Amino acid sequence: MSDSTASGDSSLVHDLVFRPVRSGNSLEDTVSRLMQTIRLGVVPPGGALPSERELATRFSVSRDTVREAIKELSEAGYLTAKRGRYGGTFVVDPLPHSGDASPPEPGELDDLVGLREVLEGAAARRAAERDLGAAQRAELWTRLAEVQAASTADYRRLDSRLHLAIAELAGVPSLVALIADNRTRINELLDSFPLLARNIEHSNRQHEAVVLAILAGNAAGAEEAMREHLAGSATLLRGFLA
Repeated sequence: MSDSTASGDSSLVHDLVFRPVRSGNSLEDTVSRLMQTIRLGVVPPGGALPSERELATRFSVSRDTVREAIKELSEAGYLTAKRGRYGGTFVVDPLPHSGDASPPEPGELDDLVGLREVLEGAAARRAAERDLGAAQRAELWTRLAEVQAASTADYRRLDSRLHLAIAELAGVPSLVALIADNRTRINELLDSFPLLARNIEHSNRQHEAVVLAILAGNAAGAEEAMREHLAGSATLLRGFLA
């Protein structure tokens, strides 16, 4: 998984985000799927989306539907068009402030954080149980280093990519899809309040503990470290939003 433009990214997360949308609400689902690529950092700020033709093929919708979805997100301030030889549709940099996220419905927050604990705890355990290759281990170290060195503006995007990298290492594609969907809404809620410097430092120590346990093949330790990390995020979410 790299932070290249989406058209050059062949990761499992990329393939899941750009899978065909459901029939019936193709425009709404296309808008939602494009927002997922932005919120999860699959296409980073300043990065280019695949062409309209490729998006239409991947989403199994018409080019008119893709064009309309892009227009909606451009008007909302998330996408911008560039003309010329290196033109296309790009994610704006910086992204617009997302403090106007819809508040969670009654019971939604408990459901989101509970599901996240189950899914991501299991992903960390399973990743630690697998015999990871050198490239997979290097990829995980790279993702950890990126989030530890991230600026405040880029932190949540790179944090998401680390968590999704762990999900990929679990080796269960359906699990990655569930985590990506859950994380999209979690990120929307996290973006409604500011990052806290002390929390970033604490999270990075917890990230390191998770990664070290996975690489050591310590399944129980990886799951415990992940659950501890997610409990901190859940506490913040409840503190700001409950």
